[in-house]
Amino acid sequence: MMTTRSNPAVIPAASDDKSLEKPFIKCLVRLIRAEDTYGRWRGKCDVELLDNFTVPEDQRRAIPIIGDPDPYVLWRLKTFYTAVGLGKERSDLLVSRTMEISQEGFGRVLLTTKRLVLLSKTLRDVHRFGFNNLRKCAKTGTQLVSDAVQVIEAYPDLARS
Repeated sequence: MMTTRSNPAVIPAASDDKSLEKPFIKCLVRLIRAEDTYGRWRGKCDVELLDNFTVPEDQRRAIPIIGDPDPYVLWRLKTFYTAVGLGKERSDLLVSRTMEISQEGFGRVLLTTKRLVLLSKTLRDVHRFGFNNLRKCAKTGTQLVSDAVQVIEAYPDLARS
């Protein structure tokens, strides 16, 4: 079971945020904790883990877009879209994530079942991946999950074949 402890040292407003209760955010936290093979994040609260996905706009503008994307940014991007793929749990389908990113920080992410593309999104400025706040992260992730579920509901036979 996930615990959400309030930590005043880490974004005080985020600890009171209702976004922590959103299914997408809970899925993202579960995924992050599942990838913690060495226990580095064991003692951290959910807000501290999710803090990595919030990058204020002024900091984002300061990040140069020239050069290879930082491996840590790529990890956040991969984790976010993996959580989107896992977020459609109510459909009981296996979803694959395919992501191709160039050295310039442009690319595409696909979420697919065996025969159906659920999400196809062009990525740009990968160097600057992040959200202004946790609420925006939850809203974006929830919307992407909803879009994928709508495709499944529109083509149920194709999605399950």
